[in-house]
Amino acid sequence: MNNKRTMTAACLLLAALGAGAQKLVVSDPVVECEKTGYEVPVSAKFEIRNKGLRRLVINEVRPDCGCTKAEASKRELGAGEKATVTLTYDARQLGHFVKQAALYTNDSQQPVYLTMKGVVLAELKDYSGTFPYAMGKLLADKQALEFDDVNKGDHPVQEIHILNNSEHAMTPNLQHLPSYLSAEVAPEKLAPGRAGKVTVSLNSELVHGYGLTQSSVYLASKLGEKVQADNEVPVSVVLLPDLKNYEGNLRQFAPHMNLSDSVLQLGMIDGKLQKSGTLIIANNGRSPLKISSVQMFTRGLKLTLDKTELLVGEQAKLKVVADFATLKKARTQPRVLMITNDPDHAKVVIRIEVK
Repeated sequence: MNNKRTMTAACLLLAALGAGAQKLVVSDPVVECEKTGYEVPVSAKFEIRNKGLRRLVINEVRPDCGCTKAEASKRELGAGEKATVTLTYDARQLGHFVKQAALYTNDSQQPVYLTMKGVVLAELKDYSGTFPYAMGKLLADKQALEFDDVNKGDHPVQEIHILNNSEHAMTPNLQHLPSYLSAEVAPEKLAPGRAGKVTVSLNSELVHGYGLTQSSVYLASKLGEKVQADNEVPVSVVLLPDLKNYEGNLRQFAPHMNLSDSVLQLGMIDGKLQKSGTLIIANNGRSPLKISSVQMFTRGLKLTLDKTELLVGEQAKLKVVADFATLKKARTQPRVLMITNDPDHAKVVIRIEVK
């Protein structure tokens, strides 16, 4: 009986020690670095995590040759903590490369191997002028789509020119298309170093409501690729109202909008931080002016309009307040859109310049 109790206690003790042992996990032990130029160092980052209950100690990160340097963001990880190991290859030899580093910790006597792969080219082409926007290994000539001045029944088309900047063939596609957009990619399969285009068509009949409609689509290198901020393509559509009531001789009786300025400057002005500004809207026409919509092309602005219908001779105030931290992340020019019943100013755009 005593022997059984002793064995049971020993088993429980071993189980407890096992549960509390370190457990090193590497999120991705092999990193594809793709292309780099001759003598242009290239780096690969590896995220490691301690999934055990005891402190994990990195004793050494040993590269397989002197041409690769290794650096760890921290040497000790508590339970659940993460760290980054960076390998940098000096790229002094042309052709494909596979470099490894052995990661030694107190988790095991056997090391964990980290691998970086890629190719060194004698001349690395610079596509930053033609394709300035990187979306993963796809390069593009634009990062936003804007369909302006669209009338009901229109079917405008825009193109995104793309380039495969990797060492592998791609099947590019545009994901999360709203019902009013369709897209075609040519060619369907894009070889390394080859360019193609994405043709995006708008069906205005399926856009609901006049004014600004916004959405986001995602440029992916293959079907089912994970959606992330890096490959987001914001889409804006400005659908103009039907103002046939003021055609011909009736135009002389239309409202006429007058705006104090089409540009509002915010930020550091004359040494002072100006977070807000006010514009004056006046109706100098011969019938009531109706402002049916006031919208923002980008996040980071707060709008207040004290009046949406102005009788002849009346004025209204439009106040704009900026959130500079959010505006810095915007991919397009900060603007305010107003839709009115003035046939000469059905669409009014106010540009926000942040200094």
